[in-house]
Amino acid sequence: MALVWNMLNRIRSTYREFPSKFWTLVGASFIDGVGSTMIFPFFALYITHKFDVGMTEAGLLLGIFSVAGFFGGLMGGALTDRIGRKALMLFGLIFSAVSSVSMGLVNVYVVFFPLVIAVGLLSDVAWPAQSAMIADMLPEDQRPEGYGILRVARNVSWMVGPTVAGLLAAQSYLLLFILDAISSIITAAIIYRLIPETMPERSPEAKSESLAQTFRGYLKALADGSFVSFLFISIIMNLVYIQLYSTFSVYLRDVHGIPTQGYGFLMSMNATLVVLTQFSITRWTKRYPAMIMLALGSAFYLTGFTMFGFVSAYAFFAIGMLLVTVGEMIVMPVAQALVARLAPADMRGRYMATFSLAWTIPAAVGPMAAGVILDNFNPDLVWYLSGILETFAVAGFLLLHLRLRMRLASQSIPKPSRPLPAEPSHGDTG
Repeated sequence: MALVWNMLNRIRSTYREFPSKFWTLVGASFIDGVGSTMIFPFFALYITHKFDVGMTEAGLLLGIFSVAGFFGGLMGGALTDRIGRKALMLFGLIFSAVSSVSMGLVNVYVVFFPLVIAVGLLSDVAWPAQSAMIADMLPEDQRPEGYGILRVARNVSWMVGPTVAGLLAAQSYLLLFILDAISSIITAAIIYRLIPETMPERSPEAKSESLAQTFRGYLKALADGSFVSFLFISIIMNLVYIQLYSTFSVYLRDVHGIPTQGYGFLMSMNATLVVLTQFSITRWTKRYPAMIMLALGSAFYLTGFTMFGFVSAYAFFAIGMLLVTVGEMIVMPVAQALVARLAPADMRGRYMATFSLAWTIPAAVGPMAAGVILDNFNPDLVWYLSGILETFAVAGFLLLHLRLRMRLASQSIPKPSRPLPAEPSHGDTG
């Protein structure tokens, strides 16, 4: 009883620490997440089942979707910094609803190609706006916890979405797409009615710049040496992590005979652990340098994903998922807060959009490359290679941490009392 009371007190205390509009956005994200988690983790299964194709073809579609989404994110990042956050989020949600129903109705594999290009371009314009809105709402010292809370809400949706989808997928995939569309519409209504625009006042220079100049602002992000180094290592790390949502479900089904419901349970377990422990882990990780925490999270990825290639019993897959989940809880909020910290206030949308390369490249390359291995070679090779890539990621984050510390020492900059994280200023190309 005392444990429950302490937990309730902690929840009330946390609630009071953050503004009400932040909690409204978190609630809206949860609703949208329930719909999207009915689709995304089962998309590869849907493609291979409905169109009777292999994982190579499914991976190609996922790769095209990811590349289109990256360019959509670039448009969204620039427009977020130019016209505001709210309008972009509403557009993305409405288009997402329309596109979900469209994907559920398509019956010809080749028709999916132009459809996923359109969906990727237009539905992904919204996500830089949401990430920027969180940074707008919260001061710097609250952002890691704020992004952590948002992850908790999304993972509560993971507890609901994959479980329900695992049961409904055997009956009708179309129903999953319809439910996703409904959740997007409800989310759009909440944002329209309850969340104000949060974009900071633009400088006179920003107000006078043309649309072309707004897009050229991406060059400034790419000239930020600390940001680009962090981005490159994150790409390596996420080449492995992306397999959890594409290759892993097909691998379990085709190699080990584990049904869709078994994969859904593992994803729900992942979400449950995040809900119960994410906030505590985020409060712990913010005490330490960001690069060290990213290296630690990558080490958990290394162990968990490599383990998938050496086990066959379902219980051991669950242990591997546990290790991956711990890594994910360390990495995700730290990475998002670091991007927000590196970005100038009037460029948050473009920095967030540029950071999408950390996901776009892995999503474009990872599923298709893994599909080729699954279809033509020893499937376990996917996880052996994952271990090698994560080893590079761990080393990369540690080396970047040392490089930045050495630079600060050579510049005689005092070490901060709360080292979160020690990066050079914007535009440092070192």
